[in-house]
Amino acid sequence: MQKIALRDAPAWIAAHARTSGRVYVAGCSGQPTALFDAFQQAPEQAEGLTFHGIWIPGVNRLDWPGLHPRAQGEATFASPDWQESARAGRLRVVPETYTSSWQRLADASADVAVALVAPPDADGRCSLGVAVDYTPAAWARARHRLLLITPQMPVPADGIHLPMGDADAVVAVDQPVLTVPPVALDSAFTAIARHIRPLLRDGDTLQFGLGKVQLAMLANLSGLRNIRLHAGMVSDPLLPLLSQDVLCDEPGSIKAGVALGSTDLYRAVAGDPRMQFRPVGYTHDIRTLGAIPRLVAINSVIEIDLFGQANAEFIGDRAVSGGGGLLDFLRGARIAPGGLPILALVSTARSGTLSRIVPRLSTPCVTIPRCDVGLVATEHGLVDLRGLDEQARAMALISVADPAHRADLSAAWDQMRRQ
Repeated sequence: MQKIALRDAPAWIAAHARTSGRVYVAGCSGQPTALFDAFQQAPEQAEGLTFHGIWIPGVNRLDWPGLHPRAQGEATFASPDWQESARAGRLRVVPETYTSSWQRLADASADVAVALVAPPDADGRCSLGVAVDYTPAAWARARHRLLLITPQMPVPADGIHLPMGDADAVVAVDQPVLTVPPVALDSAFTAIARHIRPLLRDGDTLQFGLGKVQLAMLANLSGLRNIRLHAGMVSDPLLPLLSQDVLCDEPGSIKAGVALGSTDLYRAVAGDPRMQFRPVGYTHDIRTLGAIPRLVAINSVIEIDLFGQANAEFIGDRAVSGGGGLLDFLRGARIAPGGLPILALVSTARSGTLSRIVPRLSTPCVTIPRCDVGLVATEHGLVDLRGLDEQARAMALISVADPAHRADLSAAWDQMRRQ
């Protein structure tokens, strides 16, 4: 194992990425910002490299393929932050679910895998801290491994560690863990949460996507007991619940692959014995999810059409995100005993002038097939599409659209039926 300075890390990576040029770079709160800064000081070292990882739009804003005109990137999400590289043809977007991404990383061999970790413990193990998700899969198959060790990475009591002895090189950095600001909650999401809340029972296991749905739902759990959480990520809305009587007290009752939020969140989840950090190969696996009684998965989409198929990736023709773990959790909740697969969306955009329940999707692709859509909630109500035929599904969706758009939706559906 070689100890190198941060300024020498780009040259080390370039020298060890000679087979395929592929370099795995962690995302979410495990983003190695210090390494990106080092590459910016030596951009010639990025020439010919293909950086890849599961980077989150609006969170992991670093444009790795933008480091050099002959660098490449590979992601599973699209993002405005990387549009310049995408337009230049230097960024490939591979559409796939989280479990598919995990399997691809587990089967492939990167030349170099980079991980941001905490300092080693007495046994020489470095914790992945609050960002476990994909790194174990990439690390296991990489030809060469580089650890960036920062004392600012919290160490959860129950997490995943990488043996320092498995690394080919280590770099000492004093990089803060990536934080994201809290989101502001608007009245529409509060209303959506009120429609979903009567479905929840004591002892349920809840899953949320990142953002306003999580904030609204976690603020509406008062009166419930022994609630468990099983998610890809947890964020700041979890903080108030940690000191309340809502959550189950058992170790492992809160499971996630990543914490993504403030330093207060990272400190709290690292010190909470209920918290378990597990990789995507466990958190999103259909066998894991299907075995969880009363798994309630609540996630957002951009729009849904009257056939029941949904789009979570495009605004018009512009790609802004990806499917991520949506299908994994919807399908898992659908087969879980008593599970509820729920999609939540505000019914309109552009100050109410644009309905997000549409006659048919106008986007280039479908994120969620109609056979995978279960319950749909807007601020105007909640409907269950499971077991409904096409006509009943369309009528149910129109009933939770914004009232100003229902007549147009009904007329469009009548015309489609005649055709």
